[in-house]
Amino acid sequence: MEKIYIAGAHSRAQTLGVYLKYLNPDLEILAYIYDNDEHNPKSVDGIPVIKLNSGVCLDKSCPVYLGTRGIFHKSLTDTLLNLGMTDIRPVTVELDLDLRNRYLRKYFHSMGLSFVKIDDIVGEKEWSGEEVPNCIYVAKSVYDKPLDATYRLASYEKEIQVGAALTDKRLYENIITDDTGDNISHKNKQFCELTALYWIWKNATEDVVGLCHYRRHFTLPSGWCKAMEEKDVDVILPIPLYVTPNLGDNFRKRHDGGDLDYMLQFMREHYTDDYEHIMSFLNGNLYSPCNMFIMKKEVLNEFCQWLFPILDAVVAHGGQKADNYLNRYPGFLSERLMSYFFDKNRYRYSVVYADKNFLS
Repeated sequence: MEKIYIAGAHSRAQTLGVYLKYLNPDLEILAYIYDNDEHNPKSVDGIPVIKLNSGVCLDKSCPVYLGTRGIFHKSLTDTLLNLGMTDIRPVTVELDLDLRNRYLRKYFHSMGLSFVKIDDIVGEKEWSGEEVPNCIYVAKSVYDKPLDATYRLASYEKEIQVGAALTDKRLYENIITDDTGDNISHKNKQFCELTALYWIWKNATEDVVGLCHYRRHFTLPSGWCKAMEEKDVDVILPIPLYVTPNLGDNFRKRHDGGDLDYMLQFMREHYTDDYEHIMSFLNGNLYSPCNMFIMKKEVLNEFCQWLFPILDAVVAHGGQKADNYLNRYPGFLSERLMSYFFDKNRYRYSVVYADKNFLS
């Protein structure tokens, strides 16, 4: 039996533990370990959480997976080396993506479902015809921090300035802005990239539309658009993310739980056919994050007609919050709602998944 340690004790490390144990049921996680002064749980699913210090006794023959943000890897590595640990395994973006994809394939199969990525559909075939140009809108704000390195947009991407109604500044001349036509640009401080989603719904004319972020883009294989058309794919979503302890409690832990509770109350009263299903969904662990998508415009229209009345009702109840992060609750709720909508409609729409990047 392989035995390991995981550095970190919060959501990232816990998710790593789920992936590793599911892929290798014989694996034993000896402990979650940490070297900082922040609040940590005493245990995770019965596994002890231990603070690293000179008196701690670790099995030096066991590997340690660094399940924290990359900025903490160096200090953790130095601490572990000083304690005599030699097999230290940083969980890079690439490793996390590999583990997540393998977990999802195994999990979906166990549930009798198919986990299909756009890469699987494209395969080795040479797809004829041209890509649909400029169909994925990239949400960007004048307040965004600059990227460390220049990112070149793909041929199918075009930027849209969000929150344009709140400033006279423009990112550059003739950029598409979310304050034209039918729009909710003035709500951007609360709705974030959803002001772009609303604008696309009301104003975009492409047959296939998408949304991503200036720091988060889909990583798509050549020929994806033609393959999507020929294979009649309705929707591409980011590969799902696993969160603990479940989607509902994870939201309550990170945000104002009252907003989720009111949303569920509203749906119980006005979306009765959805209520039982979404309660079950929120007891699960998987959702596609970031409000990113690519889908046929008619599918987007149906989704938005369903989504925005729910969000508007929740905001009418929850109002503005003093904390900027918590004030973005419509966007965080929308991530769950988008994932729920396509889970509920899995037999109506052909949904496939794609990896995404994160630019620093």
